[in-house]
Amino acid sequence: MRMIQAIPALPVRIMKQSIDFYCDKLGFTLVHQEGGFAVLLCNEVRIHLWEASDENWRTRSNSVPVVSGAESFIAGTASCRIEVEGVEELYQRTQPLGILHPNAQAA
Repeated sequence: MRMIQAIPALPVRIMKQSIDFYCDKLGFTLVHQEGGFAVLLCNEVRIHLWEASDENWRTRSNSVPVVSGAESFIAGTASCRIEVEGVEELYQRTQPLGILHPNAQAA
């Protein structure tokens, strides 16, 4: 057995806003969208976004926090690492956009 590839599936709160961010800021292309699910591609990197926008947990009377699996508090809790060639170029392109962590610095 040999594992070949992993495709991160990231929970997002607002699908359109997230697609716009990945496409407009990071250079991904939307290749598929259906309901609360989207597939984005940039070069060889494919990521899946799924909408975690269920707000019913706020008014639920029981103490079970996750029922639907798409509760809004799940959005933003996942992460992934993407290996990049030419990270300096990526830094120069994204630095003026104001989206880098304050501790980010050119390599």
